[in-house]
Amino acid sequence: MLQSIFISILLFLFFGIPGGSVSIVEDAAAVLKINDKGYYETVGLNIMMFDDFYPEGHQGGLTIVMCDRRVAASGDLRLEPTPGQWSPVPAVGERHIDRDNGIISVDLWYPDSSKDRKGFNPIIYPDLHFKYSIRTEAVENGIKVIVDLEKPLPDEWADKVGFNIELFPGYYFGEYYFMDGTSGVFPRQAHGPMQRDENGEYQIKPLTSGRELIVAPGTRHKEIRITTRTTDLQLIDGRGLHNNGWFIVRSTIPKGAVKNAVEWLITPTINHDWVYKPVVQVSQVGYHPDQVKFGVIELDSRTEIYEPLRLIRIDESSQTVVKRVEEPVPWGNFLRFKYIRFDFSEITDEGLYRIRYGDVDSHVFEIKRDIFSRHVWHPTLEYFLPVQMCHMRVEDRYKVWHGLCHMDDALMAPTNHNHFDGYIQGESTLTDFNTGDHVPGLNIGGWHDAGDYDIRVESQAETVYKLALAYELFNDEYDGTTIDQENRLVKLLTPDGKPDILQQLEHGVLSIVGAYETMGRLYRGIISPTLKQYVHLGDAATMSDNLIYRENEIDPVLNRPLPMDDRWVFTEDNPQRELYVAQRLAAASRSLFEFNPELADKSLRVAEELYRSNASANVKNRLNAAAELYLTTSNEEYKNVILTNIDVIAGDIFEFSEVVGRIEKKLSDAGFTEKIENAVKDAYKEVTEQQKENPYGVPYRPHIWGAGWGIQAFGVKQLFLHLGFPGLFSSDYAFNALNFVLGVHPGENTASFVSGVGVNSLLVAYGTNRDEWSYIPGGVASGTALIRPDLPELKIWPYFWQQSEYVMGGGTMDFLILAMAADYLLND
Repeated sequence: MLQSIFISILLFLFFGIPGGSVSIVEDAAAVLKINDKGYYETVGLNIMMFDDFYPEGHQGGLTIVMCDRRVAASGDLRLEPTPGQWSPVPAVGERHIDRDNGIISVDLWYPDSSKDRKGFNPIIYPDLHFKYSIRTEAVENGIKVIVDLEKPLPDEWADKVGFNIELFPGYYFGEYYFMDGTSGVFPRQAHGPMQRDENGEYQIKPLTSGRELIVAPGTRHKEIRITTRTTDLQLIDGRGLHNNGWFIVRSTIPKGAVKNAVEWLITPTINHDWVYKPVVQVSQVGYHPDQVKFGVIELDSRTEIYEPLRLIRIDESSQTVVKRVEEPVPWGNFLRFKYIRFDFSEITDEGLYRIRYGDVDSHVFEIKRDIFSRHVWHPTLEYFLPVQMCHMRVEDRYKVWHGLCHMDDALMAPTNHNHFDGYIQGESTLTDFNTGDHVPGLNIGGWHDAGDYDIRVESQAETVYKLALAYELFNDEYDGTTIDQENRLVKLLTPDGKPDILQQLEHGVLSIVGAYETMGRLYRGIISPTLKQYVHLGDAATMSDNLIYRENEIDPVLNRPLPMDDRWVFTEDNPQRELYVAQRLAAASRSLFEFNPELADKSLRVAEELYRSNASANVKNRLNAAAELYLTTSNEEYKNVILTNIDVIAGDIFEFSEVVGRIEKKLSDAGFTEKIENAVKDAYKEVTEQQKENPYGVPYRPHIWGAGWGIQAFGVKQLFLHLGFPGLFSSDYAFNALNFVLGVHPGENTASFVSGVGVNSLLVAYGTNRDEWSYIPGGVASGTALIRPDLPELKIWPYFWQQSEYVMGGGTMDFLILAMAADYLLND
């Protein structure tokens, strides 16, 4: 209490009476220092300045980390009070660090068109161009933030452009705040009133405004004091316009302002006693007796004295220590933490276990021979794939995941159009269809790509490929789902006498081949025409009316003209992608040969046409396609292409890892085998060195998104090299990738990235049902991201696509392959 009064007196002296003239005292010794990694640091507090820049994902800008948790982010100038995913963002220039004086500054500017930021959709940028800098300076227990403009804003933008910083809602729901001494609460859901601005657009009314804001007063791990020297602070609920918004603290820039256009003092409470609590990371599923088994203990980087480690077996009436390490040897430092790796591979008895480090326990886990035989990969096949199926009604006992959807697919996209989410249509449709024409044959098959509802050819093809390989390798006949293509009906947990893998494979091929037969080429993708539809958070069946748009036709139920709400189909001239799809259709034709011979023949025909129409494409792109076509047809043409390019394959063995082992066996060519085996040996040496980079035994190098998908993909490449050359390439590192996804990964959140799989898993994820704070069993998220330069993060928040979004293709199917392979290899 006395400390709080003392701080209040100091702030009164520094800043004066609320609403009056204020000054910032700069001669007091600063607690925060700029460390070797380039950010401000003291015990329990870090402040980053533009180490990241991903404002669309609420990541980057000025970022505050308290007690090793990111509590605030995206401190920067924005053009709107509550910007959303599709709002204008600035370009970032040079970053300057002055360690001696505790100053970090960044140069930024707002483009007047997308020409300054290649790839951005030009429709989101207003006719505004200005340059500015943001400078932070360590002052006492916090930082001073100053924004300088190169010149005044145009009059029409004065008091509209503002400095925003966003508070993570998940940490502040139900907490209180003070604004100039008046308290308020952070609401669990957004509340009005909404009010129109001068442009007639609705904006949510600020929760409060004033000169000094104290967030979560009385807490040691998330209390922040923000004081303004310039225009008033506004506290705004960013969810008023965007479901995925954060709480926003904002000051606008007044007319004529240039130097010190914004000046704040940000003072987070410093917990000087903070010590990161040890986190024991284990597979949330468990381990097979014969696999390499280890857990990882994550510690405060300042740890010098290490607690004893125990592996405890749990029986019906007793607990027994089966392995004891009194003085663990640390693996070393990685990211911002110190680590111990605890290997217990020698323990092979089946049973329940937990790891105990000092007085901190892991979750209970199993060691069991059939650990991967049930409840691991099955939810992906039984739930996630069926739920993602487009052009179907998906029932689950009393529940309907979604109704029959997108039966009005699709209209030909407009030419010379830069759409959102990476879709671009060039100057031609590349087909006989004109812009706005209905393209038949597209309302069948396919899966919704991710947490949104578009259909991308690469994710469709990759899902098809991994299903085909899984069936070919493991010959699994599991049947848990009814898939009725004729009646467009899916029923979960209702067997229909047909292997689910083959039915899913058929569903994907129907989409790709059906579109090819109609258009004479592949689609790039099928996506909603408007942002309102794209951000849809409801039943897929309600995105459109399911009625094919035709001009002047009347809706028979509503008796009004049909809306032009049909999705658009985009095309492209992309030889690399066409060969990518050709490889996958060639493999699919083999697995479908007995299940659906007609579709298998079509799949092979399309694969060969795509291959031959891209004869002048890059050799690497053609080789993988040639390999699968040779495995399917035994055609000498494909064999000769492979043998002629043996040096290309040997020179980049991971690029061809999924085909090279199977090709080597079919060719039975001594010269080919010798060169490839030498390349595989070198690759294994490379992987052995890479797994030493961190305690997890995988290449963990995330950028913005979580690294789980990339690590799984790398694991699958290793798996196929092991399957092809078991004597030269161990499966251990491939299973390290599986363990990483299942819980042995950095950060305090040790959840399995696979929803519903394991003792602790992601139960709030970025799926199509994210607004219900729910999950889809078997969906696989990218997982723990890196808040650069060194903070691993996996928040419980349904709107982080870069951490918890599900996707089709490699993100999901690589997990399916790895988990099925673990069961197959460890039990055979």
